[in-house]
Amino acid sequence: MPDVRRATPKDEAGIRAVHQAAFPAVERESVAALAVDLLHVLSKPETFSFVAVHEEDIVGHVAFSPVKREGTAEWVGAILAPLAVHPDFQHRGLGTRLIETGVEAVTSLGGRVVFVYGDSQYYGRFGFLPEVAEPYVPPCPLQYPFGWQAKPLVAADDFPTPGRLDCVPPLSDPKLW
Repeated sequence: MPDVRRATPKDEAGIRAVHQAAFPAVERESVAALAVDLLHVLSKPETFSFVAVHEEDIVGHVAFSPVKREGTAEWVGAILAPLAVHPDFQHRGLGTRLIETGVEAVTSLGGRVVFVYGDSQYYGRFGFLPEVAEPYVPPCPLQYPFGWQAKPLVAADDFPTPGRLDCVPPLSDPKLW
């Protein structure tokens, strides 16, 4: 099984390659560019990525970047995006390991919720729910509103105040939503 570790800017080419291999032609370049751009974002709390490495090759990647309530400094949690596993390594639990590693990191920093915009059947397995995300307005209008989901990291009484969310600049591109 590949090792999972924090990504660094030196992983840029491998991260780009895994997203290009995992995504369909219509979105591979934009998702790969997003993944690389997120490696270089300076934010508080930090934006971070994890990679899965097999025999020195990057075969998986996930990024988590902070979200705040619009117009405030209130840090709510993170957005999980993007996630990719090379097709040769899919269906082996590697996506699960990457997601769980990132969620643990967000939790350890005091994040209260993780958002994702993606396949509800896939992400639902990890506790992401549309009804948890519903009171939070994503940074851009959604093409597929049913894909907006969130995983709570704290008890309901500690949950952040609902509202519109702000994200890091690379995720502010409406074409990604």
